[in-house]
Amino acid sequence: MGLSYVRELDEYPTGSRRIKILAMAVLAILIGSYEAQIAPVVPLLEHDLHMSLAVYGGISAIAVLAGGVASMFGGRLVDNVGRVRLLIPLMLATSICCFGMTLVHNSTHLLIARIVLAFIDGMAMAGTAPLVRDFAPRLGRAQAFGFWTWGPVGANFMAALIASTTLPLFNDSWRSQFVIMGAISLVISLVIAVNIADLSPRLRAQILRSEQEALGAADEQKPLRALELFKHRHIWAHVVAISLWLIVYMTVSLLGQTMLVDSFGVSVAKASSIMSAFWILDLVALIVVGRISDKLQLRKPFSLIGTLLGVVVMIYFISLMGRSTAPVTELMIAGALLGATLAMAYAPWMANYSENAEDVDPRLQGTAWGVFGFLTKFVACLVLVVCPIVVKASLGSWQPWLYVCLAGMVLFIPAVFLFHGPWRRSERPATVEPAVAKTPVEAGD
Repeated sequence: MGLSYVRELDEYPTGSRRIKILAMAVLAILIGSYEAQIAPVVPLLEHDLHMSLAVYGGISAIAVLAGGVASMFGGRLVDNVGRVRLLIPLMLATSICCFGMTLVHNSTHLLIARIVLAFIDGMAMAGTAPLVRDFAPRLGRAQAFGFWTWGPVGANFMAALIASTTLPLFNDSWRSQFVIMGAISLVISLVIAVNIADLSPRLRAQILRSEQEALGAADEQKPLRALELFKHRHIWAHVVAISLWLIVYMTVSLLGQTMLVDSFGVSVAKASSIMSAFWILDLVALIVVGRISDKLQLRKPFSLIGTLLGVVVMIYFISLMGRSTAPVTELMIAGALLGATLAMAYAPWMANYSENAEDVDPRLQGTAWGVFGFLTKFVACLVLVVCPIVVKASLGSWQPWLYVCLAGMVLFIPAVFLFHGPWRRSERPATVEPAVAKTPVEAGD
């Protein structure tokens, strides 16, 4: 018996209908990332709950790990039961969890609330990247994943903007932010539920080059085995490489302002301005580079060149750490360039990972992205726990930790040569693994 909120498509949508469904997937990751935001009210929480920063860091790390485990579990589930069937009820559940945050009165309550929210949210968001793959043929996949990445980045801006605007209206009550968050999430979840759709298992098993052109499809009679992915060296290369690459991304994302304040003595406001330059150029580059990557149908060269340029910028930025002060303009330029180079590598890598995984078995996209979700959360936890220890051991210097970030970027480079995909543009359509059988695709609107 089908569930009423699940619209399962037996014909592949084209044109504006496909774009609308993709937009819903991007909106889902934006709201899911927004629900996880707590940074704007941390100082208020520490004061109200009589909690130290170390205690808050431990709570956050445990919650992040819970979300990582949920991502892996959710990724496996969406391959078996479908994306929307899991996404909609869990998004509604996270909205309720946001309201539940208002009942927190001590650090134990906070720990329980954050674990529950992170676990449910991790499972819910496990279906968003597979949805992007499902409704983004290879000719537009890097750009689609660029937009998907806007969700986590945009959530930072959204939470900060809402907090700065509304906290004064509610006498700086941190609980007000979770009421607002719950209300927004509930409304948007209902909007997504009305407008989103899922592909039938037959269509999810297909590999599409464009809206009308199929490259192949999996043998649906073959058992769906998650371990099939990890029998392939290039999938392991992706998994290990992105784990190393994410160290710098998570450091900038989670601790960027703190690093700038500690290292250059700038104010918190100045640090936020510098970080804004990083994120703005990062957002622009995600879409621009994604579009170029799609036009050329090349992934690996962009990931390689972006990382190489990022290494150069990172070396320059570390050299600035040797100064007692540095002009804000110089820091903004360095930050913006770092954001652009990371974006140049990231969006094409996501498309490459998705394509390499679907060449193994198109039905295992949820599993592939569930592993990625776990890695993202694991590295975030690692940064939250290990980075402060390294900085403290270095008498407050961030240089040693940035060398760790640099090493991760450098080690990503040789792994690119293990990924599958062309290095030069070809006029012929991409081919798939011999085990994937050719089938036609039905195009409809």
